[in-house]
Parts: sequence; structure tokens; C-alpha cells
Amino acid sequence: MADAAAAAAAPAVQEPDWLRSRRDEAKDRSHELALPTQKDKGWEFTDLEGLDFDAYTDGLARVAGLDGASADGVVVAPLAAAATEHPDVVGERLGSLVEPADPFTARNAARWRDGVLIWVPDGRRLAEPLRLEISGDEGEELHWRVLIVLGDGAEAEVWERYGSDGEGLFNGVVEMVVGDAATLRYACEQELSDRSWVFATQRAEVGRDASLEWTALGFGSARGKVRMETKLAGRGSSARVTGAYAGAGTQHLDYDTTQEHAADHTTSDLAFRGVLAEKATAVWRGMIRVDRGAQQTDAFQESRNLLLSTDAHADAIPGLEIEADDVRCTHAAAVAQLDPEQLYYLRARGLSEQAAQRLVIEGFVGSLVERVPDGPARERLGDALEERIDTLLAER
Repeated sequence: MADAAAAAAAPAVQEPDWLRSRRDEAKDRSHELALPTQKDKGWEFTDLEGLDFDAYTDGLARVAGLDGASADGVVVAPLAAAATEHPDVVGERLGSLVEPADPFTARNAARWRDGVLIWVPDGRRLAEPLRLEISGDEGEELHWRVLIVLGDGAEAEVWERYGSDGEGLFNGVVEMVVGDAATLRYACEQELSDRSWVFATQRAEVGRDASLEWTALGFGSARGKVRMETKLAGRGSSARVTGAYAGAGTQHLDYDTTQEHAADHTTSDLAFRGVLAEKATAVWRGMIRVDRGAQQTDAFQESRNLLLSTDAHADAIPGLEIEADDVRCTHAAAVAQLDPEQLYYLRARGLSEQAAQRLVIEGFVGSLVERVPDGPARERLGDALEERIDTLLAER
């Protein structure tokens, strides 16, 4: 990474009073809030036993991809510096979408030093897709913070990749504000060490007639939870969320998604695919929430899992909460082993066992790639899935 040396460690700037005050409040909350247990709703399948924040040192992320991204009124800058240089945007929007009374968001709010502001004013466009590589060292606790603000009619494409070396803890918060008639394409690829904890809270708010294309990949970490929430706040807004995870060994992957329809004539479409080998486990919990008055909502969600081993396990838990009466909301969920008849059919036509398995798996995840519009994100999604499938099959 050519500009990794830039490290995007927060520059030595004097923080504004409002930010210091918020940090102090978040610090107090983080001390008061207990970590969730398996008795808490949403955490029934993910055990946090063994999580010890004191076992890690505060780390500074290595970040590549920030250089040269700002142009034509668009701001792409380290968040710590942006808090001083663009207080009107950061002060108003930072922390506006995520729940403050949460132990992970509170800890992030109190301790983050690394992050980025991506601000695209009204009618502007991020000229090229922005690709950020964020990584940390063994034994570190990283608190990463992203604030994406698109003005009315703005457009941007952002791809983040999280990586790490050895055991560590990653706690990220991403807030996406998509203005009226704006278009955001956002992708997050998680390839942390399989000895790391991962916690991520990601929330988007989509304005009138705006659209969000959100892609998520989960390949790394040992345990944790990623929460992805989309609020369709404006009439005519839409969101398409595409997710894929693949685990091996004793990895446990947990994705919790919400599609909240808060306005009428809104559309959401969510599809997740999981591939699990060896003794890996996963849980996906999805909720479609239709608020009162959000008539003419059209929402769909599905989660499908393919198990490559009889020791692998997946839970898929869709849900609906509907307070409007003129809506169309559907969901689907499935968990299945590799079909021996499919494999037999392919092997009978001359394919090796591994080639047959690859063909079945590629067919299973191929529909996800087709959901993403042509461009760098679609190409990277296909490449990433192919690389991960290679790894899973090599370990069988």
C-alpha cells in the first residue's frame, strides 16, 4: 500500500470543545453499560465470554487510500482533522444515527482516534470510487469511525476493507447520511485475523428519492457481531443490501440487519449468502420494520446458507414488524448441506470432487455478484468470493 506510511493516524490537532465534551459523556456511558450476555435479545447465539478489553493496547490504524481523494468541493479527510476544519458537518452529523446507549458505540465514541469524513455537497460527485484499506497490528484495539454525508443529488462510491495481523479487537462505527435524490454505493469487506474480535455498528439514513447500494463481506474474525441498519427516511427512497460471509475452523460470524421503512413508497431488498466449512458457525438475524404511515412499502429479505461440513452450523432468523396496512413484505431463509446428488451428477461427467464442489459453491454465491451494478465493486466482490472459496476448498 503506497500511502500506508501516511497511516492516517489522527493528526496532532486540538480537538474542539464540543468533541471533547461528547467524548467525556461517552466515556461515562461506556463505564456504566454492561456488555450484553446471551440472555439479551439479539445476542442469544453469540457468547462474549473471554472478551477482555484490558488484554489489548490502544492502536492506531494504518490507512491507505486517502491521498488525493478530495477534489471539486468534495472532502475526504481524516475525521479528527475534519472535526476542526468542518465543524458544521461533523458536529451536526457525527453520532446522529447510532444509538449512544450501547457499550460498543459508547466505547468507540470515547476512544476513536482514526476515521474519515467523506462529504459530497449538493449536486457534486466523488469522481472516482474511493477504496480504503484499514489494518492494525497484533494485540491492538482499534476504534475506527466513518462519517459519510451526501448532499441532495450527490453521488459517491466507497469501499472499505478491514484487515489485521494476529489477535486483536476491531470496533468500528459507520454512519451514512444520503441526501434527497442522492446515490451512495458502499461496500465493507472484513478480513480480520481469525483470532480477532470484530464489532461493527453501521447505520444509513436514506432521504427522499435517494438510493443506497450496500455490499458486505465477512471472511475474518473469530467472534463478534456486525450490525447493519438501513432507515428509509424519505418518500420514494430505496436500498439494496447484499451480503456474503464464509467461515472455516471454529469461526463464529454474526450479522444483524434491519430494514426500517419510515416513509411511504419505499423499497428495500436484502440478500445474504453464507458458506461454512469445518466447525464454523454463523447467525443472521434480519428485521423488516414498517413504521406507522409507511404505506406502499415493498420489502424483501432472504438468507441462505451452504454447509460444507456436517460440523458446521448456521441459524437464519428473519422477522417482521409492520404498523402499516398497505404493504408488501416477504422473507425467506434456508440452511442446507452440499447436495450429494448434485456432486454425483457433476463427477459422473468427469469433474474431480473439488471441481464439482467449486461449481456448486460458485453457483450458490453467483447470484449475489449479479445483484451489484457493473463496476469496481462488482468486480471486487467476485474476486473476493473466488479467493475465499479457494481457501475453504484448500482446507477441506
